[in-house]
Amino acid sequence: MGTGSVALSRPSPENISDSAPVRRILLLDHTASLGGGELALLHLVQALDRGRYAPVVVLFAEGPLVERLVEAGVETHVLPLSPRVVRSSKDSLGLSSLFRLRDVLETGLYVLRLARFLRAQRAALVHTNSLKADIIGGLAARLARIPLLWHVRDSITGDYLPRSVVMAFRRLCRILPNFIVANSHATLANLFPPSRPTPRARVVHDGVPASLLTPEPKVELENSRGRQSQGTRRVGLVGRISLWKGQHIFLQAVAQVRQRFPNASFQIIGSALFQEQDYEREVQALATALDLDDCVEFTGFRDDVPALISRLDVLVHASTTGEPFGQVIVEGMAAGKPVVATDGGVPEIVVNGQTGILVPMNAADPMAEAILSLLVDPAAARRMGHLGRQRVIEHFTVDLTARRIEAVYTQVLDLRAAPCANGLTTELS
Repeated sequence: MGTGSVALSRPSPENISDSAPVRRILLLDHTASLGGGELALLHLVQALDRGRYAPVVVLFAEGPLVERLVEAGVETHVLPLSPRVVRSSKDSLGLSSLFRLRDVLETGLYVLRLARFLRAQRAALVHTNSLKADIIGGLAARLARIPLLWHVRDSITGDYLPRSVVMAFRRLCRILPNFIVANSHATLANLFPPSRPTPRARVVHDGVPASLLTPEPKVELENSRGRQSQGTRRVGLVGRISLWKGQHIFLQAVAQVRQRFPNASFQIIGSALFQEQDYEREVQALATALDLDDCVEFTGFRDDVPALISRLDVLVHASTTGEPFGQVIVEGMAAGKPVVATDGGVPEIVVNGQTGILVPMNAADPMAEAILSLLVDPAAARRMGHLGRQRVIEHFTVDLTARRIEAVYTQVLDLRAAPCANGLTTELS
């Protein structure tokens, strides 16, 4: 398959300062599926100041993200990598898979090809957006002698990745990139313990575009009580169907909630990715076993998630391992929805008891209790939704994210961070 290239969205001359030339930033992601990290990438490139930076997205596969980027007027290129490498799940990584000779050879040739492409693009900086892009794009950027920024969005821990991968990645983060952006303090702490901070890493939370900040709902308390008495409450979980996303815990909680609200409806919004279809079938079988088929809807993949969130009364997040951030939680709060969420990077988003309710991971009983408390008291739920929306406006808009990322770009580029003779990156002050 040949290279796809779509050149769009050049900055207009009136927005470009003569003293500050526009710098080309190449943003790399291994997948074009619409996962949380990829949606965050889409939002970011749309919000960057085109008078200072020209974002160019390079993807290692075709997919729906390509069309979204093109529609947004973002210059986009697809350099296909072996589908076997692209689609391998995090759970399948490890020494045995990392050292398959065929994969090593194909990936090595791809790194060389990507390095040539980066040089030809005259990139000022390479910004990688996913775990695989960090490694593959990082090696290519080093070969091309271009400054490298890693955007780490994954939880680099043993309960999320094989131990060998965790150790290798933590070592590489001290060698390969010039600078690291983490999507939460929890993510950063897994790379650099608080006792050993580094000046070449920073936390930048993801943000949502203004279009997702829905108008404040104007619903009278009496109407809310009326809806409750009619039993038309709707609770949903959004995210790809994956074991660590906890759809099975959500269903166990739903079985308890339904006893109190027999006419409530529930949605599992999302589909399986990365060879996780077996778990999806297990979750559907669990819904049948719990006698929930008549009240639980599996929507599959949807490209209108904001519209679906807008119809929910409660948004649930049920991850069974520490969530690196929780993009969908921010989207729910932006829509004025109260959230029930598990720990991880989430406490950096949700103020427990004010903008939502935090519950332990892998525990259906507390999750059910939290959902019930919001359904029983819609006025309190509405207050949480209001405060959550205000918190997003103050802390989690994509404009704030873009300005903070631009500050990192300026720091890396202006200080001309370069590899030292021993192969280590110069630390930025």
